[in-house]
Amino acid sequence: MPTPDYNVELDLDDPPPELQEYARVQCGEDPNTKLQAICELKEMIYERGECHPHRMDDEYLLRFLRARNFIPQRAHRLLVNYYRFKEENQDLFENVYPLDLRQIGDSNVLAVPPYRDQNGRRLLIYRIGCWDPKAIAIDDLFKASIFAMELGMLEQRTQILGGVALFDLEDLGTQHAWQITPSVANKVIKLLVSSFPATTHAIHVINHSWIFDKMYKMFKPMLTKEMRARIHFHGYDFSSLHKHILPEYLPERYGGTWPDFPYTVWLDSLKKNVTIAKEVLGCGYKFREEEICPEVVRQLKEEGIKLS
Repeated sequence: MPTPDYNVELDLDDPPPELQEYARVQCGEDPNTKLQAICELKEMIYERGECHPHRMDDEYLLRFLRARNFIPQRAHRLLVNYYRFKEENQDLFENVYPLDLRQIGDSNVLAVPPYRDQNGRRLLIYRIGCWDPKAIAIDDLFKASIFAMELGMLEQRTQILGGVALFDLEDLGTQHAWQITPSVANKVIKLLVSSFPATTHAIHVINHSWIFDKMYKMFKPMLTKEMRARIHFHGYDFSSLHKHILPEYLPERYGGTWPDFPYTVWLDSLKKNVTIAKEVLGCGYKFREEEICPEVVRQLKEEGIKLS
């Protein structure tokens, strides 16, 4: 097992030079035209009036440009889709208290390890077989996933590099399959492809059976050719997975070297960080005063920021 050099704090620093170069080559983020692209995006927002973002600062709009190769027209469409998705699914965004989602972490359904893969990308791990649909509503899975993605988008590194999702389908049963309606499939696709300012670099599916094969037929027609190319099926062959993610960057259960880290390590961390708390509250999430660190509460109140 490696030295536990993991970090449950989000990386809010500016990207280092090598990452800036990656952004220039892979995301079209040219320092010489960066401000011009931001200005063009702002003009489109004002002139077209198709959405009303809760923020218009450069830092916020950058995440949409990075997700669409710094093409203002595409970034604007993504921005419109993002706010339209929020409007169409208000139950996933309104009156959401992130710390109420602990049960999902405690059940090991969803995890975001406090380390990155060999390319510096965050991992999002789903163990669908651990999900009890009778105890955890599918909307709560969406809420937890969206919250994890919103947190990830606070990191410029993640905005630039994107993330990797790993779906472990061991013990997937018909009780899970029945939950995946066309409406649910449509929401999943919108989050992964068209309505969220995050780049899904790759999706790895492991331990899958005939049940998933049936479910995938529902998703496949909704996926673009580009998205289908990013999905990798490994069956029960971890060596196949290791060709994409080295064992040193995986949990032991997948032939790696790390222990399992629950989703809750991030919930516990954000309670103590006033910067993250402000960002989370700005996204419309809520906290109860007794849930977070007294010093964080004090600083938020001094700035006139309401917890709920």
